Amino acid sequence: MFFCPENGIYLKKKMNYLWKEFFRKIIHLCTAFVPIFLHFAKLPVIFFLALTGCFYIIAENMRFHGREIPVISVVTATAARKRDENKFVLGPVTLVCGIILAAVLWDEKCAAMGILSLAFGDGLASLAGKFFGKVKIPFSGGKTACGSLTCFLAIFVATFCVCQNVFMALVLALLGALIEVLPLKDFDNLLIPVLIGGSATALQGLLP
Repeated sequence: MFFCPENGIYLKKKMNYLWKEFFRKIIHLCTAFVPIFLHFAKLPVIFFLALTGCFYIIAENMRFHGREIPVISVVTATAARKRDENKFVLGPVTLVCGIILAAVLWDEKCAAMGILSLAFGDGLASLAGKFFGKVKIPFSGGKTACGSLTCFLAIFVATFCVCQNVFMALVLALLGALIEVLPLKDFDNLLIPVLIGGSATALQGLLP
């Protein structure tokens, strides 16, 4: 079999695409540590997250206008997807805002469930979908059945570890999977922790 240059170019593009997705979701998964930090120092952590978000906005705005900040601009460019090319990369902003809102709006336990749902549910769903997903879900913007199932299972395990209630974990996992499958682009970072945390709060009041 002869080597085809077009195949080599395609493979290189594919590997670069998967590497970007993997890099992005590693950042997502790292947010799983936030509930631990919030437990020990809630206000300082919220202040630090807000400060980080503001610094990112300034750095990304400078990068967008051709003035790069060492490390920050490189990380952003590395993690940026094709749809973000030549645009302000919004994902980190909605990620930080979603975490802060969950921490402010809900009690520690419910906020933790919302943040962990974002970290593991959205993070692992994207990786599973990109690496193993074959069956696309209609009207979802390219989401896959594999990704949605992974999201459901990840949120179920994460929330059950916090609430120790199978029914609550199932409801939250279903809600998280439904939010994740919507073509929300970067705004699922905002909605998942807030809506999962709010739903956990409501369920906490209804369940014995």
